[in-house]
Amino acid sequence: MDTAEIIVTLSGLALAGFVIWYFFFSARQTASAVSSSGGVQQVDITVKGGYSPDVIEVERGKPVQLSFYRDEENSCSEELLLPDFSIRRDLPAYKTTLVELLPQQAGTFTFTCGMGMLRGSLVVK
Repeated sequence: MDTAEIIVTLSGLALAGFVIWYFFFSARQTASAVSSSGGVQQVDITVKGGYSPDVIEVERGKPVQLSFYRDEENSCSEELLLPDFSIRRDLPAYKTTLVELLPQQAGTFTFTCGMGMLRGSLVVK
C-alpha cells in the first residue's frame, strides 16, 4: 500500500467512526411536556440539523401538542413521520407546524424526517 491508499483508508475509517458516533452515541436532549390549563401537554421542538429536544417525555392518556419550528431549508427536514401514530406532516421552512396526538399506551416511539436521517423519540409514561 502506498501513502495515498493509506490516507484514503484512514480517512474512510475516521468518517465511518464519526457517523457511528453521531447516530448512536452523541448527547441527546430530553424535554418533558408542559401541561396547559386545558390539560394539553405541550412541547416546542426546533428542527435544524436534527430535533431539539430529540427526546420528549409525555404522560399516557393526555392530549399532546408538539410544535415543530423548522429553522432551516435543508430538504432532509421538510417532512416529519411518526409512524406509530400514522402521522405524516410537511414542515415548511421557517414556520411552526402543530402535531396533535393522544398517546394511549406507554412506550418509546420514534419520529424521523422523511429520509430517516433525523431521529427523535417520544417517550410515553
